[in-house]
Amino acid sequence: MPDYRRAWHPGGTYFFTVNLLQRQGDDLLTRHIELLRAAVISVRQRHPFKIHGWVVLPEHLHCVIELPPEDADYATRWRLIKMKFSKALPCTERLSTVRSRCGERGIWQRRYWEHLIRNERDYRAHMDYVHINPVKHGLVNRVADWPHSTFHRLAGEGIYPANWAGGNEDELEYGD
Repeated sequence: MPDYRRAWHPGGTYFFTVNLLQRQGDDLLTRHIELLRAAVISVRQRHPFKIHGWVVLPEHLHCVIELPPEDADYATRWRLIKMKFSKALPCTERLSTVRSRCGERGIWQRRYWEHLIRNERDYRAHMDYVHINPVKHGLVNRVADWPHSTFHRLAGEGIYPANWAGGNEDELEYGD
């Protein structure tokens, strides 16, 4: 078994990628965006965190969140978000024998990608990556055209120009 090492930093700011188990052709997250929002809101009430950036695509999501001081437990937050979203859906997915035996649903990949943000440049790069993702995946031509993103709030606050990534993607720097 691989030796997964996680960065546990109380009060840290983290970038996450969380995927559905079946990514090909599934639009479960955007089709049930209100259930996902409700799950996030519910978890934040008992386990607070600050959302800096968030984008929901049809079959995965990216976000940059900040944990409270003295708290490094992002794993509980993700477990609860996934669980609450899954429980709100009817059980129609195909379940493997292993998942069925473990009492799991066949909705989410078990693991997720986590990255501890190290400095301001790293923060800006990951925030840009979160928001450019719908364009990167060919879902829209302009970031402003994707509805399931914190881009709209941040543009309203003047953090991003309203036309950011509106056809000038070749000029932007973002990672994979």
